[in-house]
Amino acid sequence: MQWTNLNEQPVYENPWFRVNLADVELPDGSRLDHFVIRLRPVAAATVVNEANEVLLLWRHRFITDSWGWELAAGVVEDGESPAEAAAREMEEETGWRPGPLHPLLTAEPANGLIDARHHLFWGEEAEWTGEPCDAFESSRREWVPLKLVPDLIAAGEIPAAGMAAGLMMLHHLRLG
Repeated sequence: MQWTNLNEQPVYENPWFRVNLADVELPDGSRLDHFVIRLRPVAAATVVNEANEVLLLWRHRFITDSWGWELAAGVVEDGESPAEAAAREMEEETGWRPGPLHPLLTAEPANGLIDARHHLFWGEEAEWTGEPCDAFESSRREWVPLKLVPDLIAAGEIPAAGMAAGLMMLHHLRLG
């Protein structure tokens, strides 16, 4: 039951993503046109402190006109590993430089349309380096009790699926 991508033609491209039109052959031999969005990998990170609080950002997403808690995140730049990108993004967006980061999970948030892979990391230590240089990314940055994560997800306050999955995994790892 495998679909076969016979060919792709670019429709639109910018530094962040490409939209291609794919000629796809279905298992029964029929063909269809399918749009594909090609994205750079994304890396995200957070830290859990000694009080089992997790560092999160409260931000508005204009596309869905919604507010929610998120991890610091951004694209992996050329020549950068996902862990390096996650650490860089965390410091830029929160003002906290993480210590050693551990892989948490890799998610494909919409793999029927987008090839993006989101690499999530976590650590147990961070150093305050000053106000974030990308403070415009969020309204506030807070240490939120990890035990509240399931309730925040249930209330719709962590709307991004990959981040919700990662925070639930972190909740399980740290709190059982």
